[in-house]
Amino acid sequence: MDLHIVISGVVQGVGYRQWLCGRALAAGVTGWVRNRADGTVEAVISGPAAIVEGLVAEAMKGPRGARVDDIRRSEVGTALPDQSGGTFVIAASA
Repeated sequence: MDLHIVISGVVQGVGYRQWLCGRALAAGVTGWVRNRADGTVEAVISGPAAIVEGLVAEAMKGPRGARVDDIRRSEVGTALPDQSGGTFVIAASA
């Protein structure tokens, strides 16, 4: 499963990207996460559906200090470039 998510709320300046990256690496999925200029955080997560869905459920809670209001999601194929190099990385902000 390849899932594109956009997380909104208080998600920048609270370590959200680092937190999500750590969770994703521990789960063994690939992809990337980055800040967006509009104050949201965007990620592409690729892996087995059950693991990806579990990670999205965790992402709804976020790290201490974050407040997640919403996660918009869409399944993707090759619509977004792979920036991960076969792992999960923090990509340059958009």
